[in-house]
Amino acid sequence: MKFKLLFVICLALFPAMKAQKTKSLFNGKNLKGWQVLIGDAEFKVEDGVIVGVSKATRQSTFLATKKEYTNFILEYEMMVGEGLNTGVQIRTQFDDVKKHLFGLQVEGDDSERGWTGGIYDQGRKGWRYPLTYNPNAKNVFRKGQWNRIKVVAYENHIATWLNGVHVADLLEETVETGFIALQVHSAGKDKEGVENKWRNMTITELNTAPDFSQTTAPTISYLTNKLTDAEKKDGWKLLWDGKTSQGWRGAKRDDFPEKGWSISDGILTVHASGGGESENGGDIVTTRPYKNFILELDFKFTKGANSGIKYFVDTDLNKGKGSAIGCEFQILDDKVHPDAKKGVGEKRTVGSLYDLIKADSRLFVPGLKPLKYVNYGQWNRARIEVRGAYVKHILNGCTVVEYERGTQQWKALVAYSKYAKWPNFGEAEEGLILLQDHGDEVHFKNIKIKEL
Repeated sequence: MKFKLLFVICLALFPAMKAQKTKSLFNGKNLKGWQVLIGDAEFKVEDGVIVGVSKATRQSTFLATKKEYTNFILEYEMMVGEGLNTGVQIRTQFDDVKKHLFGLQVEGDDSERGWTGGIYDQGRKGWRYPLTYNPNAKNVFRKGQWNRIKVVAYENHIATWLNGVHVADLLEETVETGFIALQVHSAGKDKEGVENKWRNMTITELNTAPDFSQTTAPTISYLTNKLTDAEKKDGWKLLWDGKTSQGWRGAKRDDFPEKGWSISDGILTVHASGGGESENGGDIVTTRPYKNFILELDFKFTKGANSGIKYFVDTDLNKGKGSAIGCEFQILDDKVHPDAKKGVGEKRTVGSLYDLIKADSRLFVPGLKPLKYVNYGQWNRARIEVRGAYVKHILNGCTVVEYERGTQQWKALVAYSKYAKWPNFGEAEEGLILLQDHGDEVHFKNIKIKEL
């Protein structure tokens, strides 16, 4: 009688709560409930396993569920073919007119890179959580064996586990709904016939928030102009509030420019004005200098655009025409803007230390090419880390430049650059942070800093 009364009380306290039932996505016999959307690689069922067979083609093939999901726990076992790249799409959509598939993908990676469990935005934004954010998780993947993947997606929070180890912890901008899909990645002739396999695929749809408190992977947030509680605790501060010009001024004036820049819907925009350097609204700088810090921001450039993020800036150095002087994280449409081919050794490409060191992620992660990870018309993430003389440029999670200021090598680089005429260039202990007006339309948001 007491048990029955307690049960009634529980129902009264939680009237909207429903049982969260785990269901199988694959019946082990055939592909009922699934459909091939694009591509011509083969999917088949063998001994209770979905097998995707690689084919020499430039187009990936996707086997998708007919049902869509929003909040869920997805679990499956995956065996990645030798040297192959694959993945499982979540919350994904398909444009039947353009034959375009887009959405988040939980990576499967048997290459030297080893980013299994990382999160990629297929057909749209590129990497959202590469394993450069959690390099220790690379060692969890078992080559040539079955690997257990768990994905928890609730509202804008997505987390992944590989063989019981927390790999990725992502806070997205928005909440999306879409299907689950298995990928057979496009492959060369040397990989034709190599197989990817999946089994024991289950999904539990969630109607209440799961417990994310036990997550151990670093959290990467794309929340617009907002800090998480963990970021605040860790010392991060917004360098731009997303609404006003507070904390910023013109590089050659005491207030914020009256033209050339605008603030709208949480986005800071420098407007096109013919491509001239600091000839319209002019550069903007922080109202105070910084010494040791991690600066992070998201940028989006229009076709053919040129801009930059400068640091160690001294606005008193250049009183004439042109931009203020400082070290620069280059923002550039490498494919269109002619500056990418100027200078010596392509040191003016996106992510580069402008005119001094070429951005090249292959020096830090085998097989990566910087251009592949810069998304034209989409938001990209720049990160600059300064620890005394040591500096890093990080583009979309991948280190692309690393250097030490003040050394003989540094002085030699400066001597053969456009900065040779500025004494002790780049060696100041502190300086302002600058966003450049180069006469092209470029957008900024999520500007935050952590002083070290």
